Amino acid sequence: MSKNVLMVLTNTSEIDKDHPTGLWLSEFAEPYVEFKKNGYEVTVVSPKGGGIPLDPNSLDDSENPSEWKEAEEEIQNTEKLSNVVFENFDGIFLPGGHGTMFDLPNEPQLQDALAHFAENNKAIGAVCHGPAGFVDVELSDGTYLVKGKKMTGFTNEEEKETGLDSLMPFMLQTKLEEQGAHYVTQGNWAEHVLTDGKFVTGQNPQSSQKAAEAFVKVL
Repeated sequence: MSKNVLMVLTNTSEIDKDHPTGLWLSEFAEPYVEFKKNGYEVTVVSPKGGGIPLDPNSLDDSENPSEWKEAEEEIQNTEKLSNVVFENFDGIFLPGGHGTMFDLPNEPQLQDALAHFAENNKAIGAVCHGPAGFVDVELSDGTYLVKGKKMTGFTNEEEKETGLDSLMPFMLQTKLEEQGAHYVTQGNWAEHVLTDGKFVTGQNPQSSQKAAEAFVKVL
């Protein structure tokens, strides 16, 4: 039987009126293609459902790979997160983009989903700002999801280099470290992926493909 993967995307389209944001396209497209290549059923959802805004900085002038076409079609109209039944899925994956910093933390359905996946030993993956969805997620015993987890994600140094650090609601690395994560970083924009049991994380956009491959292994 093929595996079912749930991918949760951001609906946030701007940091403020001067800074449009959204999903970082490659962080969704590369894992999506990898999951489909492995024969998985992929369901793409967001907190509000509907079309997904793309971070303009994730779109360059060059032609996107042709295999991204199906992924790009998927984000035209996503399912609402509250409509899905978590029990039907084998793994959950959160791509990034600065938009995730604003709507994935404290999203009740996502918190419930992540607790379900963790407590049923199902695969959990995220890349770049995707781990923003892990913030404040508590398991049934009251411990934080990330407590004691060896993980990575967008770093404080990378955030400072983007110049957007002062516009963020919190610093991702700092927040997750405060909640007990063992947050391991490499140099800015280095390809870096960590697996801790069935918990897979990638540091930045450069790590999306390898994070997807590592996620496939634990699935």
